[in-house]
Parts: sequence; structure tokens; C-alpha cells
Amino acid sequence: MATNPLLSLRDKINKLDKTLLELIAQRRQLSTQVIHTKIEANIPVRDIDRERSLIRTLINEGKDYHLDDIFIKRLYQLIIEDSVLLQQKILQEKLNLSTITTAKVAFLGPKGSYSHSAARRYASTHLDEMIELSCSTFKEIFEQVENSAVDYGILPIENSSSGSINEVYDLLQKTNLHIIGELSLPIDHCVLAIQNSQLEQIDTIYSHPQPFQQCSNFLENYPHWKIIYCDSTSSAMETVAKLNQPNVAAMGNKDGGELYGLQVLEHNFANQKENITRFIVLARQPIEVSDQIPAKTTILMKTGQQAGALVDALSVLRNHNIVMTKLESRPIHGTPWEEMFYIDLQGNIHSYEMQTALKELASMTLYTKVLGCYPSDSIVAAM
Repeated sequence: MATNPLLSLRDKINKLDKTLLELIAQRRQLSTQVIHTKIEANIPVRDIDRERSLIRTLINEGKDYHLDDIFIKRLYQLIIEDSVLLQQKILQEKLNLSTITTAKVAFLGPKGSYSHSAARRYASTHLDEMIELSCSTFKEIFEQVENSAVDYGILPIENSSSGSINEVYDLLQKTNLHIIGELSLPIDHCVLAIQNSQLEQIDTIYSHPQPFQQCSNFLENYPHWKIIYCDSTSSAMETVAKLNQPNVAAMGNKDGGELYGLQVLEHNFANQKENITRFIVLARQPIEVSDQIPAKTTILMKTGQQAGALVDALSVLRNHNIVMTKLESRPIHGTPWEEMFYIDLQGNIHSYEMQTALKELASMTLYTKVLGCYPSDSIVAAM
């Protein structure tokens, strides 16, 4: 029997891959040493100019090895992101005297949902072990954290395609929980069905309302499909797996589909190709955020109904050079025609500018509350 000619080549590739992993681990170890130096010298974690210069240099050096520019850029953006997250974790643990290595985390839907993926990503950065608790509603997640049944709750707050998730904003009005983190998760919706199914066979599709909304252009190509709403993408995949019929499919993520033994029939068809969901992390106690880390502060505000009340409030932020990244209005339950405003701000709550602005807002608004100050998730190196 002839020897497979690829075996020796694959063996060489395997050895190189092992060497790459060892080098990445060594680089991570150096990043750990770097953050301790930054802590002692009070140097910011991020150095955008350094990151840009590094990637430009590596792209130029990569030309000597005939390596693609985009490949190098994407690779080192991931490496830099990992390094920054590691340094932020070490700094935050030192500041908050955190000793939690195992935590209970609540998320929406069974295993395989996008919220489950977000919870696992958060845990991979901040925890050694995560005890998972799937919930059927957003309200249940809030209750589980409030009642101390879990340590953290992971909730989607907005999507780059379909916009804000109103139910979560409404629940934030009535809670004493604090936002302690955020993370952004790229979303790649897939049509998932049992093995050996064909796209042409599908006549019924299950999913959460959000994916249907985000993929409305794609669905227009299949007007004969019967759309059935579920409480999560994972429950949709679970339903399709149990039905075990070639004519039914679910819309969800590839990793979740693998958990339920489903195959991908189509993917990457959202209305917006850059489809990203932003999640928030809730806890019972707020955290301290180091001034060495880019921070975000979220506030809840109610203005009077006189003309120009909101403009006057926002002018306070402008006067103190505070950048607003999000403004969302939601009706106040039980009070017709009145609204609460949710505002995301760039900056640390303990900075002089933020403290001064918040005092001014408190004096001119009917209600102002800080929902949380937390490390910003926008850490990908720019070019």
C-alpha cells in the first residue's frame, strides 16, 4: 500500500503550528509583564499610535515573505485585542481586588444561542470557570441576578442592523443592577437543517424575531416559507432537530447548529454585512474602572417637557467635551407621553469632567441615574 505523500508535509505543518502556539504564549507572557510596568508608571493600557505603527511595520515586512496585507492586519488585530483584554483583566482585578474565578452567568435561551456564545466569550476573558444558566426571558435574567441566584447576566442591548432591543432598555428603568461590562459579537445568521436536507426543500423556518428582522431581504427570496417565531435561536434549532424533517429549518449560528446536529444550508445573508450585536454585563455591585483603561459610562435621564429641555441637557456634555456614543429614548410606563433617555458616554465616571457634568445634569433634570461605568469594548486596532 502506497504511503500518503501528504503525511510528511502535514507533519511539518503540525510542528510549525505547535511552534506558533508557543510563540503566541510567550508574547502573552510579555504582555503580562508590560501591564505590571504600566501599572507602576501609571501608563494607559492603549497606545493607538503604537498599534498602528506596529501593524504598518509588519505589513511592510510581510511583503518580503509574500504575505497578504489584509491577512497580516487581521491576524495582528486579533493578537493586539487579546493582549489588551489580558492587560485590562489584570489591571481591573488588581483595582477591584477580585478573587472570583468561578461565577454563575445567566443568558437568554438554551446552549447554542448567540447570548450563550457571548456569555462564553465574556467568561473566557474574565473567569476560569463559568456555571451556565439559560433563561427563557430577559426579565428572568434580571431576576436571577437581583435574587443572587447568579453572579452576572449577559443581555443583548443593540444590533447594528435591527437597532436597539427595547425590552432590555425598559427593564433597565426598574432595576438596581449595574452595568459592569460590554462586548460586541459578530453575527453570522445561517439557515440550519438536518443532515442531507436541501435549501429547495425548505418550506418552514423557525427563529427569534430579531434574525428575521435582520435578514428580511434574504427572506423576500422565499415568500412561500412559513415563518414561526421562537423565544431564542437555540430553541428554534432544538425544535428543528427534534422534528427531524427535511422541509424545516432554523435561523441561527453555526456553532449552535453543530450542538444540535444541524448542517448549514446558507449563511452570511443579513441585510447589513457587518452585523454585530452589542451585549451588556449586569451585576449587583458596580466596579471601579482604572483611569488607564478607555471607559464608558451609561446614564438614565428624565428631562422636563419644556421646549429645548433635552438640548440644554446635551449641551452640558458638549461643554465638558464628553463624547456621546448612544442616545436612546423609551416611554415611561404608567406616564403617557413622557420618556426616559439612555445615554452612553465616553469617559470614566470618576473623571473631573464627568463628575462636573453629572452634577450639572442633576440640577437641571427631573431625574438622573448612573447605570454603570465599565471598560469600553472598542479595542480593535485601527489603521
